[in-house]
Amino acid sequence: MQEDKQKKLERQNQILYEQLQGAQRRYEEKISEISLILEMQALLVHVNSFEKTCSTILDIVINNSTARNCSIMLYDQKKEQLYLAAAIDPGERNYVLKAEDVFSGDNIQYTFRRGEGIAGKALVAERPLLVNCTEDSEAFEVTPLSKVKIGSVFSIPMILNSKPVGVLNLSHTKPGVFDRRDKAIYMIIANSAAISIHSSLNYERLRHSQTNYRVLTESLNDGIVIVQNRRHLYANPKYLDLTGFTFAELRHTDIYDILSPADHYSNFLSSRRSHEYQISSQPFEAILRCKDKESISVEINSSAVEYYGKKAVLLSVRDLTDRKTLEKQLQNARKMEALGALAGGVAHDLNNILSGIVSYPDLLLTDLPEKSPLVAPIKTIKKSGEKAASIVQDLLTMARRSVISKKAVSLNMIISEYLNSPEYKKLLQYHPHVKVEMHLDKRLLNIMGSAVHLSKTIMNMVSNAAEAMPRDGKITISTGNQYFEPVNREVPKCPIGEFVVLEVSDTGTGISDKDMEHIYDPFYTRKKMGRSGTGLGMSVVWATVQDHEGEIKVESEKDKGTHFTLYFPATRESDETDERKFTIDEYMGNGESILVVDDVPEQREIASNMISRLGYKVASVSSGEEAVDYISNNPVQLILLDMIMPMGIDGLETYKQISKISPGQKAIVTSGFSLEDRLIDMKKLGVHSFLKKPYLLEEIGLSLKKILNPKK
Repeated sequence: MQEDKQKKLERQNQILYEQLQGAQRRYEEKISEISLILEMQALLVHVNSFEKTCSTILDIVINNSTARNCSIMLYDQKKEQLYLAAAIDPGERNYVLKAEDVFSGDNIQYTFRRGEGIAGKALVAERPLLVNCTEDSEAFEVTPLSKVKIGSVFSIPMILNSKPVGVLNLSHTKPGVFDRRDKAIYMIIANSAAISIHSSLNYERLRHSQTNYRVLTESLNDGIVIVQNRRHLYANPKYLDLTGFTFAELRHTDIYDILSPADHYSNFLSSRRSHEYQISSQPFEAILRCKDKESISVEINSSAVEYYGKKAVLLSVRDLTDRKTLEKQLQNARKMEALGALAGGVAHDLNNILSGIVSYPDLLLTDLPEKSPLVAPIKTIKKSGEKAASIVQDLLTMARRSVISKKAVSLNMIISEYLNSPEYKKLLQYHPHVKVEMHLDKRLLNIMGSAVHLSKTIMNMVSNAAEAMPRDGKITISTGNQYFEPVNREVPKCPIGEFVVLEVSDTGTGISDKDMEHIYDPFYTRKKMGRSGTGLGMSVVWATVQDHEGEIKVESEKDKGTHFTLYFPATRESDETDERKFTIDEYMGNGESILVVDDVPEQREIASNMISRLGYKVASVSSGEEAVDYISNNPVQLILLDMIMPMGIDGLETYKQISKISPGQKAIVTSGFSLEDRLIDMKKLGVHSFLKKPYLLEEIGLSLKKILNPKK
């Protein structure tokens, strides 16, 4: 009896022990579940990186389950496919897709469609699916991305806001490893993982967005500033560069201390109420006061924004310095174009008038004995005519419609010749107090240019410098070679390459800011009444530099002087200057036939008389149409063809039609001014000789001789 009681008691104790053990196991399991939940929640709170979030989830699953392998697949709703976001890679680092690739869609490895494979079926069913033995299951499909043998697999959908967003896959190399009773804890893990991944992706998206906006604002060529209560809250690097302030300085600077809008929008930042701003709907100009430099003109665009939950104003500040410069250049170009059109018309008429004064003296002098009392007055008439023609040429140069024949010339030689000229000696007589120094580079390269125009440029600059020194002073003329590198060019407009530099400086009164704005304007002069000058000097200089594809820079300081620097593209060609004088016998003709085509009777008569005097057989017509008819029946050896004939066809069209009748017809084009586009077309047709009006006997004789007898 006693033994039975003893055995019964032992059995009861055993049952109690087993129950206690079971309770202990369940307690430990619950503690593990709670610990796992806390670990997943800690992940949500402390981890923001998508890659770190996925890696941590993989580690938590492996450390708290019987799974040997684990993968996370996210669902692409547009393509309705799962793609691999992270996976355990045995023996190597875990594979985790980068957040940037998730956003961009790059480097994504798609796995299953909806309903495909155990993962796709779990996604559709929205509940965990277990395959204890993959060899016996028709539902199991191996993804090509799998690197491990799978004996059993547990796929748990990740649910967020009642929608499946992916699948958490647990697997083992052996079958029958997983227990269906673990479904609940795996669901907790999967749903916590869904929240953590969603949170980390949102954080990454925000971080990338902030980075992109920062890159955008910091790389803009416009200043960007956020203002609240007239204080700077944010400023991009361009704004700091424009103002010259650091952001630490701007934080305590009132926006109106550096920005001066016009009156009609002076209150664009003032508050109507504590939470509202008056915002201009249109861009407007303002003056930006800079820290270490002069104020600059800017264009402002403003818009209301919310910055850290409070109303603010975003300003886009654009530097208008370059635009203002271009606008000024455009205005000047239009002005010069208008003056050019005026000068062209005036020059055409003046040259016709001056032709008789300039050209006939040559003919008269050839028929007079040297000791005739008429020689001196005729030479005076000729000299006066040439001076008038020179003024016309200044007008044309200023308007950039002068004929420029370029060849390799030495700037040093041109300077030396000017300093030995009567014009220079006359200048020194007017300004005996002025000293001139020269610093000419003996190794100076040549330039492709017109010696006549360059000499006039030097004369104008030296004359202006002398006029700027009412008392004792010094003019310095310097030349040198300079090579412009791709970066750090002294003159931004100059291309890369070799340049010849001409510098003319003086110690005079300097140029005021007001005068500096008009320094190249035609007819603008600071000379007192009674002084000689047309006001074209610096206009001619500017136009000559432009025609030579150069650049000009001027620096001046009041009461200290002015420094001009001219840059001309250099050439390696040798100097072609030929100063030899010819006698009339050297350019006389031998009875060759010449046709003069000009619509102005006086011009036809002058040209015909000169050519006849030189020993040629001359015919003349008054229009292009007459010239075409004449050539059809009377071949000639050369045509002297006026380019500008307002009535009927012009010189270019005339030569085109004549070329059809007489291919290769020799011709010299004449005009009082240059029309560059037409000259280019004439050269394409084979005409390479241009003779400007008014005619000089030697010039017309040499031009005819050069074409008709090139060997002589």
